[in-house]
Amino acid sequence: MRSYKPKPLISVITPVYGCEGCLRELYKRLKRTLTQITQHFEIIMVYDHSPDHSWNVIQTLTSKDVRVKGLKLSRNFGQHVAITAGLDYSKGDWVVVMDCDLQDRPEEIANLYEKAMEGYDIVFGRRSERQDSLLKKWQSKLFYKVYNYFAESHFDHTIANFCICSRKVIDEVIQLRERSRSYPLLLKWLGFNWTAIDIKHAERTEGRSSYTLVKLIRFAVNSIVSQSNKPLRMSIKLGFFISLISLLYGFYLIFRYLFFSQPVAGWTSVMVSIYFIGGLILANLGVLGLYIGKIFDEAKGRPLYVVQKEVGFEETMQLINDKEPR
Repeated sequence: MRSYKPKPLISVITPVYGCEGCLRELYKRLKRTLTQITQHFEIIMVYDHSPDHSWNVIQTLTSKDVRVKGLKLSRNFGQHVAITAGLDYSKGDWVVVMDCDLQDRPEEIANLYEKAMEGYDIVFGRRSERQDSLLKKWQSKLFYKVYNYFAESHFDHTIANFCICSRKVIDEVIQLRERSRSYPLLLKWLGFNWTAIDIKHAERTEGRSSYTLVKLIRFAVNSIVSQSNKPLRMSIKLGFFISLISLLYGFYLIFRYLFFSQPVAGWTSVMVSIYFIGGLILANLGVLGLYIGKIFDEAKGRPLYVVQKEVGFEETMQLINDKEPR
């Protein structure tokens, strides 16, 4: 007779990129923390094709503990798509998403879970004292200031991916399949009962952040375009404003010519005006092109990710299925 493995109470999902040296320590600390809450948990490590041997470490961990599971994506799809892959495979009543570099301290999961038991569907970890470089802090703060302005929302820049969510929240998140993804922003959009608690943020001991300034700007543009149409509305307002200024200036020139016999200035002012208006038109077309590009990406209907290999899930299914002897 096959033994029965109950449904996990907590699923922990961590996208893995460039932190080979952290994974064993991450597993030990997660196991120590989670066993204080429940024996029924799962740890899903999503390998996002980092340039190291992280997948070998994940396979070793899955062979030693059936509660550890690994997903190997066919290529690098990005952190938030890797999180989505883990969410799709998770089974827990509560789901924790955290980074693998140990800056998100596994010991804080107990505090997140305790707060969730007060009746919250989502509990974010708020990094009141971030252990990052001044440049990284500045980039994050600037991103959320720009995002909040264009998306007409308010999101704390000290909140990132580290949080715990109930199963009903996760079931709704996995229904959202747009390609431009930001996990905490999607959670905020859903509007469930959420709160945030202060947590300790550790220093990075392995690897380096993959979010360069260029990648962060690209991520900001994608997030704004996917979450708000304010840039389009601003371009329309700017167009009407420039048209109004041009009309008033035209009346002013006509007035000077009719009443003061002053001739209209020559080619210099005309060419400057043409280049100025032409630049604005190209800029507005660029904004419009971003939205059309997003529509094109969504219309293709491609999957968000492709799983090349999965380990640890087969064993769990064999334990769950067929409780009766054959």
